[in-house]
Amino acid sequence: MCIRPAIRSEAPYRFRAEPAGIKLDQNESPFDLTEPLKSRIFERLSKIPFNRYPEIHAQGLRRKIARHFEWPEDGIVVAGGSNVLVQSLVITAGLGQKVLTVTPTFPVYAMQARLLDAQLIELPLTTGFELPVAALERELSSGRGVLFLANPAAPTGNLHRRTDLLSLIEAAATDWLVVIDEAYCQFAASDYLEVVRQHRHVVSLRTFSKAFGLGGVRLGFALTTPDVAENVQKVMMPFAVSSLQQAVGEVMLDEIEAVTEVVEQISSERARLWKALSRLENITVFPSETNFLLIKVPDPARVHRELLDRGVLIRRQDHLPGLQGCVRVTIGSIEENALFLSAFQEVVMKQDRYDE
Repeated sequence: MCIRPAIRSEAPYRFRAEPAGIKLDQNESPFDLTEPLKSRIFERLSKIPFNRYPEIHAQGLRRKIARHFEWPEDGIVVAGGSNVLVQSLVITAGLGQKVLTVTPTFPVYAMQARLLDAQLIELPLTTGFELPVAALERELSSGRGVLFLANPAAPTGNLHRRTDLLSLIEAAATDWLVVIDEAYCQFAASDYLEVVRQHRHVVSLRTFSKAFGLGGVRLGFALTTPDVAENVQKVMMPFAVSSLQQAVGEVMLDEIEAVTEVVEQISSERARLWKALSRLENITVFPSETNFLLIKVPDPARVHRELLDRGVLIRRQDHLPGLQGCVRVTIGSIEENALFLSAFQEVVMKQDRYDE
């Protein structure tokens, strides 16, 4: 058959849905939208002519984003999820060139590079999940392409040193596009928008899935220069963001106070849960600037299985390089976190008895 070898050889992106009363495995917001907010969205949707195509490049939502971030409208690209933007950025700057990133990180960067036959370079994070700055700078000194860096980092949860990122941005000069994936930035109270304003080759990648609580809507956007935005837009399909997605995004930007309240709740619960987990023996809970915690445990397979038996679903991460023994838990509601903590303590204490 005529299927490309790169497609044949790539494993499918797999996700196995497990039934559980407490779902803490996908870094989703634990809070659905309130009924009043949903009512405003439904009212807005009722006025959309479903028989008409949406705006070709989501101009209405771009205008809302531009006002919210005080950003030039022609420097914004909207897509049906930030995953789509990752693919578009690989096509724009990596195809026939290089895709540079670190490991472990968000797997879609490497997956899209392989599927599109771009030259993929992955460099391991150093001790403490820090960026391998010298090795990255060596790669940036030759060739051209796109550099993907998640900050705050996923799945490790840490915030990279600003001086390291600035050094890499300078090293990239004009031959590389630098993409800072800021999917979790609201939980870190830190972003790189001023840095993006000052550099023509930097992109901030954003999502409505995390802090905005719209994982089911599939909506993301990029903030960059008009020149970069125009060229990224070329490789995206026209009319790719539906009128329904645009309307939901526009309403949420009008209700930013609700988003801020949710972020504060999740950040408070993250601190409380981290403190409680830190008191337990034989585990390591890593600092986080996201809506999840990375935890090192003696037997991640057993911990995952026995938590699931108790109705709590978390995510194993021990298959990733440098994360041996690790699991990841999304910050849930107060009630969900209490149930997780109780079940986790029971499982860990059970392990301690086995070790005696």
